[in-house]
Amino acid sequence: MAQHAVFVAIESDAGQRWTVKADTLTAGSGHEIADAINEEIRAAITRLVQRHEVDWGAYTGPIYFMMHGVQSEERARELAAALHAALYGDLEALAHAVPPASPH
Repeated sequence: MAQHAVFVAIESDAGQRWTVKADTLTAGSGHEIADAINEEIRAAITRLVQRHEVDWGAYTGPIYFMMHGVQSEERARELAAALHAALYGDLEALAHAVPPASPH
């Protein structure tokens, strides 16, 4: 909070699963996230749930984000970095980490 930055972390769950967390309140009142960015983040997390990469019941924002059940530390780190970038307006890493479903 003292740094006025978005808090993003990963943590090991019981066993070999990981959790990705982000909290935008720590960035202070001056940090605003556009609705379009929140929608993209929400859609990406929904895709992860649908693909069974994270557990159902993920928190999809707009202030607090949490994804349980990530299968590896590497994937958790990738998702955390992509989420962090997205919360600062850069969606490129998120689109790479969680690509949209291809049209059939």
